[in-house]
Amino acid sequence: MSEYEFSETAYTKIIFHAAKYPHQAVNGLLLAEKKPKGSVVQIIDAIPLFHQCLQVTPMAEIALMQIDSYADNEGLVIAGYYAAPENFYDNQIEKAPAAKIADKIQENFKNACFAIVDNKLVTLEHNRSALQVYSYSNDRWSKAKHWLTQSSQTLEGVSLLLKRGAMRDVIDFDNHLDNPENDWTNQFLNQSLKDLQKLY
Repeated sequence: MSEYEFSETAYTKIIFHAAKYPHQAVNGLLLAEKKPKGSVVQIIDAIPLFHQCLQVTPMAEIALMQIDSYADNEGLVIAGYYAAPENFYDNQIEKAPAAKIADKIQENFKNACFAIVDNKLVTLEHNRSALQVYSYSNDRWSKAKHWLTQSSQTLEGVSLLLKRGAMRDVIDFDNHLDNPENDWTNQFLNQSLKDLQKLY
């Protein structure tokens, strides 16, 4: 069974996406190195998808094609799916929105993961990972081991940035559809997170 290491950038963007739309379900894709090192899949980046119409198939197909092309150009692969349910207590995989996207990703990347955001753990005092991570084995999603790169610094940084309201900077594919000038790759945010990591 695969294990997963989430970079500071990937984890922060997932939490920011959930925190920006606390009253709505959100979802997104996870990007990893094309060739895992052993059984550990390194999740390098997260691409926020939707916060409005998570079930709209044509929009999801357009997003997946563009993100797949972007990942390939960056030497990465779509390696997982994340979702934050709308309901505070619906943090089970069975209740995750648009879960069929995760199944489709797994068909193309056998070590794919499915991450569910535990909304109860997305707080300003962010002291542990708010993710539940699953891998696919024996025809079902089962809980998998995961950890954060530089865990304590990542959690401390997320807390600090949430207090500053930095989650408002994250742009998802819905925002891009509203205005094509909105950059769903979040290059500005990625650079800001890299600059912050240098301080630790």
